[in-house]
Amino acid sequence: MSDTIQTPSEPQPEEGALPPADAIPGGEAAREMIAAPPAEPREADAPLPPGPEPPSFITREHRAAADLSVSEHNAVVEMQIHRMSRRSFLWGAAAVAASFAGWKWLATRPEEDGLPWPFRRALETNEHLARDYFSAARLAPTFPRAMAKEPRPNGDLGLSEDFDPAEWRLRVEGLAEIPEGMETDEESSDPALLLALDDIKRLPRVEMVMELKCVEGWSQVVQWAGARLADFIRKYPPATRSGDPLDLDRRPDDLPGYVSLETPDQGYYVGLERESALHPQTLLCYEMNGAPLTLEHGAPLRLVIPVKYGIKNLKRIGTIRFTDRRPADYWAEQGYDWYAGH
Repeated sequence: MSDTIQTPSEPQPEEGALPPADAIPGGEAAREMIAAPPAEPREADAPLPPGPEPPSFITREHRAAADLSVSEHNAVVEMQIHRMSRRSFLWGAAAVAASFAGWKWLATRPEEDGLPWPFRRALETNEHLARDYFSAARLAPTFPRAMAKEPRPNGDLGLSEDFDPAEWRLRVEGLAEIPEGMETDEESSDPALLLALDDIKRLPRVEMVMELKCVEGWSQVVQWAGARLADFIRKYPPATRSGDPLDLDRRPDDLPGYVSLETPDQGYYVGLERESALHPQTLLCYEMNGAPLTLEHGAPLRLVIPVKYGIKNLKRIGTIRFTDRRPADYWAEQGYDWYAGH
């Protein structure tokens, strides 16, 4: 007889039954959670309803492409890109060809005043628009005196070195009559008045601090002093179109249409239309920044017209001529805009 003691075997849990609570980590509470029946499906877990109809811009081709496999879809996209690239290339080539043909056509057009005539017509159209909207009441901005500085001389066209300021006289052509007792040009076949700088200084003095703008892109605030060109015209009236005495206030259109100005050596010349010449800020200037003009800035007398670019602000005026014919203009002959307003 054996001395081995038989121990009763532990009962095995039935299949599907839970182990006792002391055999589960967490005890009775964990056993209850395990034994709890599964929760009902939440609404969020339910299948989504069918989506809205695709927008109208989704074409049948797009819907068909959406049903293809990824590789087939990629093939469709590549084909569309290839087709679009080819179309873009053809359009680009056509644009380049048209641009070249247009440039070739423009380059072979006859020139007017140093510019192919289509460009000259475009500038003239801009001038007509600017003149239509021009108003003597539209003044250029003014600035504090402290901002004024000396501008660049920027060019010496018409400023010959053999000039003697003491011998200078302003020649005026196209007047209604020569005032009695005034100096005239005896050598000219056309009657012309000769004025000294003191004659200009007897006119009402005007000072203004304005911005001189250059077509090259720079600008400078400058203080100017002189006489309005409009006051000069009142004092020395040109011959009117009607032949009647000048009435600048009520009938400015009776004046000749243009004013021509040129240097004593005729090396530089500009033209102004009547409206700009009569603008209240257009000056015959003899002082700059509180001092007489220097030779490099146009002494003894220069034009200052703030509604125009610097190419119109002629230095060292030698002749003023009133005319109904559009005057020659130095930079317009080089291809620039005759009007040159801003």
